[in-house]
Amino acid sequence: MPTVSASDATTQATARRMHPSMRLLLMVFSALTALAVVALYVLAEQTDRTFAWTIQPPLTAAFLGAGYAAGCVLVVLSLREPAWAHARVPVLTVLVFVVLTLAATLLHLDRFHLRSGEGAVAVAAAWFWLAVYVVVPLGMVASLWLQERAPGVDPPPRAPVHRVLRAALGVESVVLTVTGVALFAAPGTATTLWPWTLTPLTARVVAAWLVAFGLATALAATVGDLRRLRTAAIAYTVFGVLVAVAVLRFADTVAWGDPAAWVFAAMTVAVVVTGATGWRAAPTDGGTP
Repeated sequence: MPTVSASDATTQATARRMHPSMRLLLMVFSALTALAVVALYVLAEQTDRTFAWTIQPPLTAAFLGAGYAAGCVLVVLSLREPAWAHARVPVLTVLVFVVLTLAATLLHLDRFHLRSGEGAVAVAAAWFWLAVYVVVPLGMVASLWLQERAPGVDPPPRAPVHRVLRAALGVESVVLTVTGVALFAAPGTATTLWPWTLTPLTARVVAAWLVAFGLATALAATVGDLRRLRTAAIAYTVFGVLVAVAVLRFADTVAWGDPAAWVFAAMTVAVVVTGATGWRAAPTDGGTP
């Protein structure tokens, strides 16, 4: 039977645990993201009847659905983590996304199915979306405030990120963040930065996912502990795989003659490879891989 040193025992005993308010919020968010996956990824061609706003082309809906699937993985696996330090990166990723999505929603309220006569399901989905993206960001900020003041400490890092993986994540972070900021600040840049047509609203919601994952990869490149990044690495892999499947599903939508399409394809492959590498290398018990 393996022995536990006195320092390890002390660390385990004093490690900051997830606050009940944070746990409750993540449970709610996991259910909401699962619903979004069905509405956007599975029913990508029916958003005019089943979602908060009409998304065209369907590939955009599927791309957003891939983001929500990754978000669902993030929060579900975070709920299984024994220490808050292992869930901090996923939670910060989700927080960035919900804040930016709230901003995009308020900037484009006229695009939502908020008026009667647009279909009962679509109208209900629109009001539900608005309520969620007002309440969830406020709840997350409050829960983070309580969480970071909970008793205990972060366990020491024990599984350093290999410098090659760190460099790759750093490059991906720059590409994701710069593209996301450009799309959010100036949605018209989508005509040159994105390989298929985006409306101003969808450009900004796509940007929210790009910036959120850009933050996650930046933290992965700087935190220096694979164990703390395992959950994010799994979600990152899921995101890349589902985006690739969505592109194959709606391949005719992509402007393959545009250089942006091949940059997009290369980034998708890079996301899958680096995510899977981090996932494979990360230990599951806080020890060495």
